[in-house]
Amino acid sequence: LLPAIAYRGVKLDLSRRYIEGETIVWWGFSSCTTSVGVLKSEMFLGKTGNRTMFTLHCKSARDIRKHSFYPVEDEVLLMAATQFKVVSSLDQGNLHIIQLEETEPPFPLLQPVPIVGSLPIHSNPPDDSTTTSSCTNKDKTEKISTKPQVDTHGAAASASKNTGINSITGQMSAVKISASINEGKILLFYCLD
Repeated sequence: LLPAIAYRGVKLDLSRRYIEGETIVWWGFSSCTTSVGVLKSEMFLGKTGNRTMFTLHCKSARDIRKHSFYPVEDEVLLMAATQFKVVSSLDQGNLHIIQLEETEPPFPLLQPVPIVGSLPIHSNPPDDSTTTSSCTNKDKTEKISTKPQVDTHGAAASASKNTGINSITGQMSAVKISASINEGKILLFYCLD
């Protein structure tokens, strides 16, 4: 983590999207620089046309100079789902300068996602049924168990009311996922390589 001031330039007028006092989220990974002079390049901000320069007070920027093809750009990377408060803005004709401060959201916007999927689901499975399958990888066996459960949140891998809760034990090196539609349900299959 690198608490720092970072800059990002775009060749668009984004001033209407950034209202002072509002909280915004940058959902994608964002490449920025710690050297404002880098922005004079036509690849970034340039010197003419509608432009927006962000001045970012960052808490979670990652220094990636050692990994960059252009280390002289002093590149830092902001993680996906970084939240900012719009502190201030300045209209200089075709150049809009927007000052943002990274803030902590009240709850995590992104969390690590476990690798899960659904085995074939029957339309009316018995309540106590459990399906277990395994996939062998050289000298390791990965076990996948699924137990039917009613989805009360509406966000499951199956489009039906009955979904499977899956758990994977052991360590895996790769996952192959495929999907098919059967009787209006989306079924996900995976094999551990």
